[in-house]
Amino acid sequence: MTVFVLQTFMFKQDKFKEGIENLNEIKNFRNEEYAQKIEILSPISGEDHKYALLTRYEGLAEMELQNKKMFDDEEYLKLIEDFFLQNIVEGSIYTQMYRSLPEKKSEKKEK
Repeated sequence: MTVFVLQTFMFKQDKFKEGIENLNEIKNFRNEEYAQKIEILSPISGEDHKYALLTRYEGLAEMELQNKKMFDDEEYLKLIEDFFLQNIVEGSIYTQMYRSLPEKKSEKKEK
């Protein structure tokens, strides 16, 4: 069952360009080093500096394993430290987790 993690956050207005660059580095690093499926979502409406990361995992166990690997990785820790401390408005990070519902096989009525 797929697990989706949606993290929203606000960029500091004076760090917007650096924040976008750093966010792309994080996305590329996680996609390449950990074979994750991450997308950066930009606003169409609402707050202009509120962006999101959407990550897909094959399940909760995979999510836990990937997080352990990432937080043991010094290069990754440096990337997120710079991102969160320098580019993001303090207290603006909000994380939500969703899972996909299993698809039911359609039952055909016999006539």
